[in-house]
Amino acid sequence: MSALLMPAAFVLIWSTGWIVAKYAAPHADPLAFLALRYVAAIAVLAPLAVLLGARWPRSGREWIAAGINGALLHGVYLGGVWWAIAHGVPAGVSALIAALQPLFTALAAGPLVGERLDARRWLGVAVGFVGVAAVVAPKLAGAGALAAALLPIAVNVLAMVAVTAATLHQKRSLAGADPRTLAIGQYVGALIVTAPVVSLFGEWRFDATWPAFASLAWSVIVLSIVAILLMLVMIERGEVSRVAALIYLVPPVAAVQAYLLFGETLGLVQLCGMALAALGVALASGAAPPPASAEGCIAAEPPDGEDETETPRRPA
Repeated sequence: MSALLMPAAFVLIWSTGWIVAKYAAPHADPLAFLALRYVAAIAVLAPLAVLLGARWPRSGREWIAAGINGALLHGVYLGGVWWAIAHGVPAGVSALIAALQPLFTALAAGPLVGERLDARRWLGVAVGFVGVAAVVAPKLAGAGALAAALLPIAVNVLAMVAVTAATLHQKRSLAGADPRTLAIGQYVGALIVTAPVVSLFGEWRFDATWPAFASLAWSVIVLSIVAILLMLVMIERGEVSRVAALIYLVPPVAAVQAYLLFGETLGLVQLCGMALAALGVALASGAAPPPASAEGCIAAEPPDGEDETETPRRPA
């Protein structure tokens, strides 16, 4: 696959995370679906890690760090995104909110890791939030619509904050870990958080229909394995910057897919807002890691002094 086709295929696959969430919503409780997905992903990844001779975490501390990161990255972020989509947030809007993660990372990096924002990044933060306001404003128009849409959008924003926290935690605590085994610890952590929530507040509903099983298979095989392998191959070829740039095409690509498959539409103001948000993220992100997908995958920093092309960044 050529250097151009591989990133394009990666973005196309990445954007289907929101589409799968929308497609699976009528057939399963979103959190119950994710719990099953975590179990299936562990069952697939564990034998692969053994066959590939992957390096496993060396201490209980590393396993605990992986579990905490997975609880944030999958349990809160991914669970929040899927719950929000199941409760009416359009897939394209949800993808855009998630794509703002670098803005929050840039804001949080100052007090947490001592990074200062220059004028360009502050401009990017301001432009990005104006763009998001333009996109979500039509969903909040009118008192009735506000009451119905405010909670799902708030949950989607909370999910984005959670992935920001996971990004910073991963950068500080999990750099250099083998992604093939670290993912297993992350999925275990997510399962520990998600399963009790389903039992207490949701329902273990999973329709035994082909759409439900097809959604599960796509989530595990295509999004959790094929897309991650594509990312690792690109990173090994020194294309980290290309991944970071193309990932910002995910919201419009998801919006197009949602229009073709579900009839979701965005008005002119919302389309302009999406463009503004992408511009803001590009200005503010700088060297920040790319945003996560609806499958909760982000890229971690290599340890200080190691070359990015030699150390794979961590997708969850």
